[in-house]
Order: sequence, then C-alpha cells, then structure tokens
Amino acid sequence: MHTRWNKDFILAVVDNHLIDYPTPINITWAWSFGLLASICLGIQLITGIFLAMHYTPHVDLAFASVEHIMRDVNNGWLIRYIHANGASMFFIIVYSHMFRGLYYGSYMHPRQHLWCSGVLIFLLMMGTAFMGYVVPWGQMSFWGATVITNLVSAIPVAGPSIVEWLWGGFSVDNATLNRFFSIHYLLPFAITGLVIVHIALLHKDGSNNPLGIDSSTDKIPFYPYCYVKDLFNALLFIVFFSVFLFYYPNLLGHPDNYIPANPMVTPAHIVPEWYFLPFYAILRSIPDKLGGVIAMFGAIVVLFLVPFINQSEVRSSTFRPIYRKLFWFLFADFVILGWIGQKVVESPYIEVGQIATVLYFLFFCVIMPALGALESAMIKHK
Repeated sequence: MHTRWNKDFILAVVDNHLIDYPTPINITWAWSFGLLASICLGIQLITGIFLAMHYTPHVDLAFASVEHIMRDVNNGWLIRYIHANGASMFFIIVYSHMFRGLYYGSYMHPRQHLWCSGVLIFLLMMGTAFMGYVVPWGQMSFWGATVITNLVSAIPVAGPSIVEWLWGGFSVDNATLNRFFSIHYLLPFAITGLVIVHIALLHKDGSNNPLGIDSSTDKIPFYPYCYVKDLFNALLFIVFFSVFLFYYPNLLGHPDNYIPANPMVTPAHIVPEWYFLPFYAILRSIPDKLGGVIAMFGAIVVLFLVPFINQSEVRSSTFRPIYRKLFWFLFADFVILGWIGQKVVESPYIEVGQIATVLYFLFFCVIMPALGALESAMIKHK
C-alpha cells in the first residue's frame, strides 16, 4: 500500500507538472530558453563529474592532468570541450532567457520572486564559471584569479585579510586552487537545487505570455503542444552547440590558457571569459578601485531590484512602444560593454566604457521607473 501511494504520488507530480501543466496558448519559441538552460546544466554536471575523475587539483600537476585528459583519456578531448564550450552555451541561453524576461515583463507581479530566484542562479553561475576558469591552471587562469580576488582588497579595513583568507596564503597558490576546485565542484549542485525552486515558483504563478495578459481562460496542456516546440528548439540548439564543439572548439577561449601558469610572467592583456566582459568593463570604467567593485556588483544587484523599480501597469513591451525601443538600446549598450571589456585600457575605450556604464545604470535607475510611472499616469488619466 505504501509503495502504491509513492508510485501514485510520483505519477501525479509528473502528470501535473510535465504533461497536463496548463500553458498559455500563445507562447512562442522564446519560452524554450528555460528548458535549454536545464539541458546545459545537466551537460555541465555530467561532464564535470567525469572530468573530476581524472583531474588533479595541485599547482604542479593541474595543467598536466588537463593535458592528460585531452591526450590520453578515451574521448577525454570531447568531454573537456563539451564542458568548456558548454559553459559558454549555458551563458548564451541564460542571457537570452533574462533579456526575454525583460522584454516581456516576466519579472512583474506576481512573478517577482521567480525573477529574483533566476538572478540568484545567474550569480551562482558566475561564481562557478570563474572558479572553473581557474581550474586548468593556465596563464589566464592564474592571472585572472589574481586580479579578480585582489578586488576584495578594496574593502576598507578588512579587505587585505579577506584576500589572504581566500588565497589560503599570501598569493594565489596551491591552497587557492584546492578550494576553488572544491567550490567549483559543489556549486552546480546548489544551482540544481535553486533551479528546482525556480521551476516550483514558475508553476505556482504560471508562465507569462507575449501579450503579458491573464491567460487563465485560454490554456493548453504542456504535452504534446509545447513538447514538440521545445524538442525542435532543443535540436536546433544541439546543432548550434555542435558547430562550436567540432569546428571552433577554442573560439570562445583564450590562447594564453594553453600556456602553464607562471607567476613570474604577466600576460600583456588580462581578460576574463567573454560572459564576464560587460561587468568587467563596468569595473574598469571607474578610476577608483573600491568604486569599480561597487559598480560591478551594483550592475548585478540592480537586476534583483527590477521587479520593484518598474512601476508600469503594462507588462509586455508589445504594448509599450517607447520601452520596446529603449530595450534594444539597453541590449546594444550591453554588447558594447562586452566589446569594451576585451579592449586594452586606453583612449578611446576608456571613455566609451564610462559612457556605456552610465547608460546601463541610467536605464535601470532612471528610465525604467520614470517610464513606468508615466505609462501608469497616462492609463489612469485616460
């Protein structure tokens, strides 16, 4: 009897959340990014576990163990390239997912907690990716870890002590690599837990739709309609991923990371992975070290505040023509920040980066609340 109850309960959960889950009839291909992100997370978890079986977290052996995986382990090159490029694919999907949410107002009531949980997942992804970048122990791994962890020293009074605690010594060394690898291995499981919470919040309030209207009276079951759409998009994603994997596996990486870490030789230009570049550009745009750190973290914190900043009563940009144009302005500004982040710190890149940083914060802190208040006032006046 107890076994039967468990079986019925599991079947009921599957039926309610994967088969008969009520879905707005008008959702488009853009609502597949959540599934694609889940696929990416699964790929990263599986490949990461296999890579950890052959990796050695020691400064004298880490780089050699990665080369061993690439050259000696059966299909090790494939597993490593899937993992390395999978991180980039994950961020491409998550950035698309977030911009889609901003475009269609998926962060507005009653989904504000859903949006905040998504931003928290994004933050943990950034931490996981940064520590994963350190793990191969190439030149850019070592110097990237040195530069980024040194930012903590900008914190008044306690900063230098916190940096030494992070490093496990007076510089980035074996203790740093060990703890970064351990955290890199554990964080994806925390992300998985948050993803479950994220999905639970989604199913609690229901999916948004392109029109941003209440669709409770016009819904269809998730299976088979959305399954077919998601399956088609998943196949397109696999093709896109495969092009990078088999034809351009090193396109999104940095060539200096194929050089073993050397604390005595500083690379001419230290850059993080491409998905950090917009925030790295914001960091560099502020001349003051502490100010740059505050601005960089502020650029992420402001995303948490989006549901509470926007005061518009209109959800989707489908009915917000001014916001729609400004959204693409934000997208272009974010791309420019990413471009500036990989450039040398010199004129005119410094000035362009500063202007793009001001425009980024201007959008969220001034334009979004002001435009929302204006739209609400116009609706009430009418």
